[in-house]
Amino acid sequence: MIVLGIDPGLAHTGWAVIEKIRSPRGENLKLENCGCIKTDANTNLPQRLLQIFSELNEVIEKYMPDVLCIEKQYLYQNSQIVLSISQARGVILLAAAKNNIGVNEYNPKEVKVAITGYGSADKQQVRNMVKYLLKVKSIPKPDDITDAVAVGLCHINTARSVTS
Repeated sequence: MIVLGIDPGLAHTGWAVIEKIRSPRGENLKLENCGCIKTDANTNLPQRLLQIFSELNEVIEKYMPDVLCIEKQYLYQNSQIVLSISQARGVILLAAAKNNIGVNEYNPKEVKVAITGYGSADKQQVRNMVKYLLKVKSIPKPDDITDAVAVGLCHINTARSVTS
């Protein structure tokens, strides 16, 4: 199973491709690739959204994930943040639909529980568990990438507990 985890944002959209590999000795997780789509705040909104859509579409075409997992939006005090994340989510969901990929959504607390076992875990605790679960020394910055990896791992862990 290949999972594409997404942490949506207009300025920074983190993405991570994680493969769950089954072998006679059990299951292994492999971080195939990860990155962050960064848009320029001085560029007009339609072009920023097109950049997110285009770059994400390239990732999808290259890795052909079985599922796209995205962090659900939670309420912010600033309505502009809600609006910009909603717009980014829209083009991300469009990219998934264009490529016939199923979508699963997880709220931040679900992700933290699935990764650390604790719904109020901080960023460093999530980062440490992500490194542990993937058996890697580091995850590239910015934190949007770690969040995308965590969303993908949340799906893998949730799918495992549902099907086990």
